[in-house]
Amino acid sequence: MADLTDLSGVSGSGLSVEQIRGILSQIDLDVLNLLRDGKLSALKYGVGAGAKASVDRGANLMALLKARVHYEELLRSTEERIARESEPEHGGWEVSQGELWEK
Repeated sequence: MADLTDLSGVSGSGLSVEQIRGILSQIDLDVLNLLRDGKLSALKYGVGAGAKASVDRGANLMALLKARVHYEELLRSTEERIARESEPEHGGWEVSQGELWEK
């Protein structure tokens, strides 16, 4: 597939809470693998034809941690938006009307 030259033909919808949690789980797994085994888990690339992959593990870790902060903030704001949208229009309080019985 050819690379895009602009974003004019791109569309989509926001991520769901479940999708964001899945991304956070994948980031956590990548961080764990990077620290545990010294793997270049999330960001693998080579420079030049036939070159071996060469990436700074510290830079990978920083990129993953920054991504995690971003997705944590996205999760929090998405959950807050969903909670606001599900509240009744009168601010979340429900009032019932009772009947007055006289003796």
